[in-house]
Amino acid sequence: MRRSKAIPAIAVMAGAALMLTACGGSGGGDQGSGSTSGGATSGAIAKGESGDTYTAPKVNDMGAVVVSTDKPFVAYNNATADSVQSYNSYALIQVLARPFILDGNNKVLLNKDVMDSVDVTSTSPNQVVTWKIKKGVEWSDGAPWNCKDFYLAWLSESGQDVKPDKTTYFNPGSTTGYSQISSAKCQDDQTLVTTFSTPFGDYKSLFGISDEILPAHILEKQTGISDITQVTPQSPADVLTKVSTFWNTGWKGFKADLAPASGPYKISNWTQGQSITLVRNDKWKGNPGGPSQITLKALPDSNAQVQALQNGEEQVLSSAQPDPNAASSLQSLGSSGITYGANAGLNFEHLDLNFKRPLFQDEAVRKAFGQCINRNELVDKLIKQVQPDAKPFNSVIFFPGQPGYTDNYSDKLIANPSTAKQTLTADGWAPGPDGIMAKGGQKLSFKISHTDIPRRKQTVALLQSECKAAGIDIQDDTDPHFLDKRVSDGDYDVALFAWSVAPFHSAGITTYQTGGNQNYQGISVPAADDAFKKALAQTDASAANGDYQAADKAIAESYGTFPLFQPPNMWAYTSGIDKAYFQSYYGALWDANEWQKPNS
Repeated sequence: MRRSKAIPAIAVMAGAALMLTACGGSGGGDQGSGSTSGGATSGAIAKGESGDTYTAPKVNDMGAVVVSTDKPFVAYNNATADSVQSYNSYALIQVLARPFILDGNNKVLLNKDVMDSVDVTSTSPNQVVTWKIKKGVEWSDGAPWNCKDFYLAWLSESGQDVKPDKTTYFNPGSTTGYSQISSAKCQDDQTLVTTFSTPFGDYKSLFGISDEILPAHILEKQTGISDITQVTPQSPADVLTKVSTFWNTGWKGFKADLAPASGPYKISNWTQGQSITLVRNDKWKGNPGGPSQITLKALPDSNAQVQALQNGEEQVLSSAQPDPNAASSLQSLGSSGITYGANAGLNFEHLDLNFKRPLFQDEAVRKAFGQCINRNELVDKLIKQVQPDAKPFNSVIFFPGQPGYTDNYSDKLIANPSTAKQTLTADGWAPGPDGIMAKGGQKLSFKISHTDIPRRKQTVALLQSECKAAGIDIQDDTDPHFLDKRVSDGDYDVALFAWSVAPFHSAGITTYQTGGNQNYQGISVPAADDAFKKALAQTDASAANGDYQAADKAIAESYGTFPLFQPPNMWAYTSGIDKAYFQSYYGALWDANEWQKPNS
């Protein structure tokens, strides 16, 4: 799953939403395109980047390419709270244009194919950012890609469209940053001027990093609105209802007449649950991409992905859920012309406890559960075969190697069932005839819900064994569609999944702030709320780090979410392509427009 905006090894400051992902394994055996430590590599540098900008390079036609990944594309609008996930971005990165893009090292680059500039044009009395769109950029249906599309992104994600019942008409994954924009005005078709009520250092995270810029002209046509820029968060209820209903639901899946492209490729076909096919966008004004067609196939079994690569049924394998056996197979195929790579991505596997369940309103239960978790065992048995140097992950805001990363969890997730049982006993829990702790007639039993990824079932099996000694009964709740709706509905006791994060620290806000759009578990930590508020007002990254650290520590002390490890990303490609690399936020297709045959 994805938090639309978050954190890199080269930190900017803050962002927007997180993305759900089915995340998997990393590291070891890289044969030239990646890095077991996640550091910068030549494969991670885009051919078209120059300094802090990007322009699509000229490349030769290489024909059709087939790429496999773990889970299918499900929604053209990846900005809604119930749709936002990595597997949509893995396709949309080549379909939807954006002012800024990320290279394989998560460096933020101005996209010169579609933008003239993005500048802070004033800091007093308010921060003002001016977005200058390149003239002549079009959607694949011929409509202009312009200020209206940017305005719609702000309108739908500002969080300022409040109903009488305090909910909002639009259902965005996050409002971070957008909610601080007090005024968004189209100065002309090519110019958006955004005025912030309070400073927002991560303005580069807005308008596109998380697939937000959607075709306003399509929404206008479908709703009968003549000019979306005349709709404001304070417009009449019937107008906001009409506009938000289409934005929330009208772009699920893919419908050709509703989902044009603004990037190098457009969607030509979608087979639900199986594949999505992209072809070159003939309205694209930049240099055309190398592949004439890209088919992204969903193969949940990474061993089946390996077999397809060996059989020539695909040219690129990209897995956020690598199986150790699949990794071992790929590591042995160098002599067959297959290049293998893996690294630790900007994502983390974790357990979220649902505070809406009375059981988890008992702090002793939360604390005891954490105390019986053996993360070293999880890493040793599930991750190290793919990434030999893997370790438990100890933050929900920072990543290892970043300024501000502090171990907030090793003293809480201590792998000691005896201590966990003592914690429960002190709170009035006592073992029943079956050894399971009980209190007030209630047994200490709950379910861990997750998707049908083998590693997740293995994780639950290990947790069941570890925590049984503490008198905690854990039930496995495997649901292939868990990330589709249940997680965003808070329909679980404990959720096991991964957040995938872009390079902006503010990603955590929407997840852990009281009432945040992606706060599905209902956690509320006032000290973290205060620290996030202070961090957002900073324009200096080093100053904000202290506030983010305070929030990180406060969240850890709530015993409400337990980070486990960073699931590795794994990729491989045949000798028929010059290079591939798994970008931790956008997957293997982040630079697919640059692909070509070797030496072409």
